[in-house]
Amino acid sequence: MTTPYYLVEEAKLRRNLSLIRDVAERSGAEIILAFKAFALWKTFPIFREYISHTTASSPDEARLALEQFGSPAHTYSPAYTEGDFDEILRCSSHVTFNSLSQYRRFSPLVAASSYSPSLGLRVNPEYSEIETELYNPCAPGSRFGILAADLPATLPADIEGFHIHCHCESSAEAFARTLVHIINKFAAWFPQLKWINFGGGHLMTRQGYDVELLVSTLQQFHQRWPHLRIILEPGSAFAWQTGPLVASVVDVVENGGIRTAILDVSFTCHMPDCLEMPYYPEVRGARHVEEGSAGAHVYRLGGNSCLSGDFMGQWEFSHELTVGDEVVFEDMIHYTTVKTTTFNGVRHPSIAIEHTDGSRELLRRFGYEDYLSRMD
Repeated sequence: MTTPYYLVEEAKLRRNLSLIRDVAERSGAEIILAFKAFALWKTFPIFREYISHTTASSPDEARLALEQFGSPAHTYSPAYTEGDFDEILRCSSHVTFNSLSQYRRFSPLVAASSYSPSLGLRVNPEYSEIETELYNPCAPGSRFGILAADLPATLPADIEGFHIHCHCESSAEAFARTLVHIINKFAAWFPQLKWINFGGGHLMTRQGYDVELLVSTLQQFHQRWPHLRIILEPGSAFAWQTGPLVASVVDVVENGGIRTAILDVSFTCHMPDCLEMPYYPEVRGARHVEEGSAGAHVYRLGGNSCLSGDFMGQWEFSHELTVGDEVVFEDMIHYTTVKTTTFNGVRHPSIAIEHTDGSRELLRRFGYEDYLSRMD
């Protein structure tokens, strides 16, 4: 298969889905897929064997839920617009508002429509253990959610749920601690609700995650408030460690004693989280070393865009890199396939799936027409 390409490994995807379904069944919670982390719709038939619903943040994601996944979306957006809202209603079973002003503006449109989604409010517990500020929705001054101090004692009659998102690749222990703050802030309103959505960031498929603690935490919450339907909407957990991005070396250059292996992929176009968080990805057959490290086979990995900063660290390989060698970036399915860009006209990597019998199927190859369509 010609590089570059993302490779979804079906066996690993089913492993994650099985664990998630087991957590849902034992905890009594519904766990739904967040498209913001994974939206490869050609894999949806596999997902439908394990889960029933998804979560969307835009009209296009909501339409993807309804038309490709086969069920209406749980939709939340920081800001709805009148031009898009009818499509949101058509494609959604749940609609959550980020602010009371958005609720006051759009709830009359819901009442006047032929649709009847369950309405909710996003609330902000003002507590999170996310260390990377870029991904902390509860940081001071956050634009996300309503503070407890700003909620009316009696909620509007058509509000049925709260949406609370304050995790990012977090542990069960972090959720248990955060839940204490959520209860302290918002339990007074629980009798008025039908459901509570604890958002995403519950990385239950990561090795070492305390699944039993998550299950017991959710069970205990349900015992205290049995009338509340519990929803979780992780993204990364579904596609965690389900496949790599495979690239090739196209040139090796040297400047000031630094050798750079230039690849046929781009960090800024294809692995933006590596630059945004930032973090060092795992490279198969290589180890990350400190900047300036000496070694016979130490290389900086460089992308194929014109952005000066489109490179990543230094890596020590077991052999000399030459043109045509493959470089495999592990765990590059979640939050990568959904964030690729065509900056510089760099093409999206192809997308392939490796089935459980070991056979590979090319799901999509991208070309000039895809770049052209972004400029229409």
